[in-house]
Amino acid sequence: MPYPEEFTGIGVISTDSWRTPQRVTYPAKSFDPRDIDIQIDACGVCGSDLHTVQGHWRPIRDKMVVGHEIVGTVVAVGSQCNSGFKIGDRVGVGAQVLSCLECERCEEGNEPYCAKFVSCYNRPYDDGYVSQGGYASHVRVHEHFVIPIPESIPSELAAPLLCGGITVYSPLRRNGCGTGKRVGIVGIGGLGHMAVLFAKAMGAEVWAFSRRNNKREDALNLGADHYIATSETPGWDSELKSKLDLVLVCASSLSDIELDKYVSSMRVGGKIISVCIPEKHEKLSLSAFGLAGVHVSNSALGSPEEIRELLALVAEKGIKIWVETLPVGESGVSEALQRLDKGDVRYRFTLVDFDKEFPRD
Repeated sequence: MPYPEEFTGIGVISTDSWRTPQRVTYPAKSFDPRDIDIQIDACGVCGSDLHTVQGHWRPIRDKMVVGHEIVGTVVAVGSQCNSGFKIGDRVGVGAQVLSCLECERCEEGNEPYCAKFVSCYNRPYDDGYVSQGGYASHVRVHEHFVIPIPESIPSELAAPLLCGGITVYSPLRRNGCGTGKRVGIVGIGGLGHMAVLFAKAMGAEVWAFSRRNNKREDALNLGADHYIATSETPGWDSELKSKLDLVLVCASSLSDIELDKYVSSMRVGGKIISVCIPEKHEKLSLSAFGLAGVHVSNSALGSPEEIRELLALVAEKGIKIWVETLPVGESGVSEALQRLDKGDVRYRFTLVDFDKEFPRD
């Protein structure tokens, strides 16, 4: 059956075979009046994709297609769409594709915290259809979660902003990052390198934290004002006592993070925000002593409006995140997932050449 009844993607058949993804065909979800169809041109590779195909969070469906940093071209617009998108527009889709759009949280711009949150892949809609992601020919999404991409941002650089980028921008924005603020970024990787770029662009004085010194040069080149190798700098927390306004934890695991030392580095009213979503068995280790006056919490995705703000900031400041491109396809997706599993990327992958893997009419 031709488009739009079926889409084609690069899927994982089971968690045991995540290293050998296969080309799959699957039914598209029903086309609702406010849906938009997007022919995909690029898709970022996120740590969440790896956690999902490895089964770290929840079981996956057969023929699971992941990918939630999508950039593409509008090819169909629902009859009741009122957001102004038209065929041929370049747009993006992040990690959320639906919410109720009616509750208090949605009305206040907190769609990612809606009880009816539907993620881009591996989540059921009300009718039972399980969402499929962006390592594919097309994606079908409610117009509210479709984002226009500024002309000045290349697709391969725009894609990672739609999940990884907004995941760090939202807590920076919501917790006062800006001129005169002292901000720490813990973990200089796929998320953390973007957080350094954004925090600096927002006017903050930035401390980059990593366990070893091997990322010092990268962090400083990204714009960090200071770098601390926590496992190689005894007493680093004493030197920073009561100095930081905001710390954003971007590490992939919480097991090796000595949060008590960051607590002592916070000013009264300071905030430690984690965007880490590790394997579900991990526990947060934190002493109650010293927490007086310090807020500790975590953050989910950002809203569609915040994604638009981030893209505007990136376009205005000419921010260039660090991206390596790979061709989409069975071998390209396999390489991306396996190298991501080994930490062999500086610092994001974007899959490209969709027109070659999924020929257009």
